[in-house]
Amino acid sequence: MASEEELFASVDALLTEEPQLPPPAERARLREAAGITQARLALALKSSTQSVKNWENGRSEPKSPRLEAYQRLLSGWAAKYPAPGTASEAAPAPALARQSTPVPASFTGPAAAPEPETTAAPQAPAVQVAPERLAAPPASSRRPAAKKASKPAVDPRFPHGPLAVLDGDGSAYGVDGIVLDCPASTVPELVEWTLRESGLGTAKLHRNGKDSDPLIVLTAAAAVKLGLPERLEGHEQRRSLRLPEDHPVVKQVAKAKWKLTQRGFGPWARIYRPAQTGQRQCVQLAVLSWDALEARAWPGVAEMEPADIARALGIYAQRVITPRGVTAVTGLELMTALRPPTRAVQDRESGNWVSGHNPGSLGTEPMDPAPPEATPEHPVVVDSGWTGGFLDEEAYQWVRSVDLLSNEECLLPYAVGLDLNTAFLAAAARLTVGLSAPDHFRQPQFNPKIPGSWLVDLSHVELDPRLPSPFTPSGARPAGPAWYQTHTVAYAQELGYNVQPIEAYLRRETGAYLDPWHDRLKTAYVDTLADLGVTKDLTDSEFLAAMERHKQADPVLAAVLAAIKATVKGGVGKLRERPQGRHYKDGERWPALERPTWRPDIRAAVISKARVNMHRKLLNMARMTGLYPLAVLSDCVVYPSPGRSPLDFLPYAASGKPQPGGFRLGPTPGLAKLEGVQEMSWAVDLMEKGLNPARHIKGGDAVLDEGE
Repeated sequence: MASEEELFASVDALLTEEPQLPPPAERARLREAAGITQARLALALKSSTQSVKNWENGRSEPKSPRLEAYQRLLSGWAAKYPAPGTASEAAPAPALARQSTPVPASFTGPAAAPEPETTAAPQAPAVQVAPERLAAPPASSRRPAAKKASKPAVDPRFPHGPLAVLDGDGSAYGVDGIVLDCPASTVPELVEWTLRESGLGTAKLHRNGKDSDPLIVLTAAAAVKLGLPERLEGHEQRRSLRLPEDHPVVKQVAKAKWKLTQRGFGPWARIYRPAQTGQRQCVQLAVLSWDALEARAWPGVAEMEPADIARALGIYAQRVITPRGVTAVTGLELMTALRPPTRAVQDRESGNWVSGHNPGSLGTEPMDPAPPEATPEHPVVVDSGWTGGFLDEEAYQWVRSVDLLSNEECLLPYAVGLDLNTAFLAAAARLTVGLSAPDHFRQPQFNPKIPGSWLVDLSHVELDPRLPSPFTPSGARPAGPAWYQTHTVAYAQELGYNVQPIEAYLRRETGAYLDPWHDRLKTAYVDTLADLGVTKDLTDSEFLAAMERHKQADPVLAAVLAAIKATVKGGVGKLRERPQGRHYKDGERWPALERPTWRPDIRAAVISKARVNMHRKLLNMARMTGLYPLAVLSDCVVYPSPGRSPLDFLPYAASGKPQPGGFRLGPTPGLAKLEGVQEMSWAVDLMEKGLNPARHIKGGDAVLDEGE
């Protein structure tokens, strides 16, 4: 028989054990029975509403001393509000096992910052999948299960996905409802945790490429906890935002023998150590309160809860790539990730495997453009004294003269704007571009299959003045010889006009460099629209209705869609990044010129093809319907219309199918959607003021006094 001392020792052991919480669903039931909101409970426990949500859906568990306080509160509620069919004295069920990474004793975060929570999972760092993802639909539901896109297999090296969003409580929110416990209190500790313990990262997109570095997104509270300022101020240009070199965090990074890239510690900071034995050691940080996620590219995301931010960025990472910076930078990085510059090749003499050129890529060395393809400040222009003119392959900015409006057009009640889905992406499809350096030719014979720049006189081409010229961004008729990209000259030939180039800069090695970039972004765009209810099988009227409500269907997915579109435009724009800064002098090289992807000729090819595609549709519309546009701005065109819908003027066959060659409605790149509707008198007023209705068709009367 046990002695009194043994019994008391056993009881004391029980008393010192960690308090046990009821199951997550019971926690929520007790709180609701007491009439307490999650926000009020969070206030009482000096935590966050998101933390309470996590405790009640099983994603994480509170840590002492909140654990004891929460247990005491739940025990009191359990006595007052017993579960139906149970005695009021019923003991709460055991909690899920908890594991956490201990917080270092040297933690010196702000006094008001809550302690990090531990997550309910069988391994460290703790992980729990959101319960709602595992629940089956109610038996009474008649709605068929949504068709889910198949997800790529999880790489065992990166079990927790590509990225995480860190809050001030030490919770790192990942994809698919995962929450990790991050004990880091300094930036170097965060980098070490990310690389050694987090399980974050993404496998390479191409067998010859590199894995994507893990991304940690810092909320404002997390940034402050790590010693960073909540805001960065004092710089004229956003791209100049960075911490000074004498900032304590920058010194911490250097002391821990980590390095920052030349861009320094800005909104997108890359912290790394030089690769050893082929192993990359690099972490990307994005600081939300420093405007890392620009509102135009990621609308509303920076203000979302951390779990929703992680969902938005996670979907983007899965469908596009883990963000590497702003969407323009990411668009350019995606090109390289899908067309790596090098591959492993076997040396014929030694038999060893060495790094060699990857066919179809742009290589590893920067390439100077031909003088007419460059910008006026480029060294090849300044050093050579080039005065022969430049390519002017830009998107349309054209307004029809008011004098060319007919009475019939002015009497139509509405102006309707059509926007082409990702027009630059559609132009990139099967686009042959130059891969080698340009060669100079005098009086060459034009060949539409050779990418390059041609000096041609197209001023003799006669077109209807109610249409913009296909050869200039302004839509004005060319005044004499000028430089054009291959697609522009080929279109003049397509229209039946003779072209006789005076000279040309052409490339002998060619390829469809942008094909994988186009294919991946097209799939991402179409899949995201489909998730928002805009699918390929809709009729035109159903498509218009779905587009009206798609942004309200899911704000997270709507933001991802906007980011995909920004990635396309920004990536194309980055191919000809101009110098920045007040102190730049013409003729100096700027950082972008050291990239193999600084290729203004490829940018010109995309924009030329997009503008030609637009003109071809405008011309076909005029032939089929007799309608002429009021204005064009890049991928948006405005037509006079008898009704408020594109269905009132778009051409359809007797069978009800859209006529080929003109504008067609639909969700894929190159097809059109409704941009906006205004009264015809509104459009005419803008045109008389020299403003472009296509720029303002979405905004209404509030923009009447704005300048272009």
